[in-house]
Amino acid sequence: MSLNILLVEDDAVFAQAMAEELRGFDHGVTVAPDGRDALAAIDSQAFDAVILDRMLPKIDGISVLERLRSANITMPVIMLSALGRSVEKVEGLEAGADDYVVKPIAAVELNARLLALMRGRGWTGSAGDTIHAGDIVVSPTKFRAWRDGIALDLGKLEFKLLAEFVANADAVLTRAMLVERVWGYDFAPTTNIVDVYVRHLRVKLTAAGGDDPIRTVRGVGYMLRG
Repeated sequence: MSLNILLVEDDAVFAQAMAEELRGFDHGVTVAPDGRDALAAIDSQAFDAVILDRMLPKIDGISVLERLRSANITMPVIMLSALGRSVEKVEGLEAGADDYVVKPIAAVELNARLLALMRGRGWTGSAGDTIHAGDIVVSPTKFRAWRDGIALDLGKLEFKLLAEFVANADAVLTRAMLVERVWGYDFAPTTNIVDVYVRHLRVKLTAAGGDDPIRTVRGVGYMLRG
């Protein structure tokens, strides 16, 4: 299982060594040196899991975790700390950590804990907080979407439409299906509302110069290429 991981750690030597070892398990690893950079990275990129040091400059790990959970960001978080008393572990877990690990820890054990968390949630890599189709990534829990790593500026209905396409990549979705799932109507409206929103979505998906990933199936509906 390959994961996209954010490692938040202010000890540069430890962070570099751990990131390299985790990459050896076929994970992608982004390193953030403090809590402020961690929140900025989570806001701009899609991650499957976070490894979060407790004692961080600028914004500490507990505060980072509390902000994520208060924003309903549910991706798995393993908290790392040199503080290993029961009261400190309880504080980290009550703040929303899925696991609390006392440093030092071997990368092989950290990897095993990550995979156990993903299995426990019934997730596979890059699924759960994010869904993927080609170079498009959608995070339903954060109402954020990216294409080729670039954040997309989408309205609520545009986002819901894109999420529906990504979740059903390579399948044809009729206009009636989209109206029901995105707008919540159980009947086909007399307007061309679906076509209008698909047109808006296409403009935003191709703004950076990429190919149009949405295919029109004449007389039926649309399909997003996976």
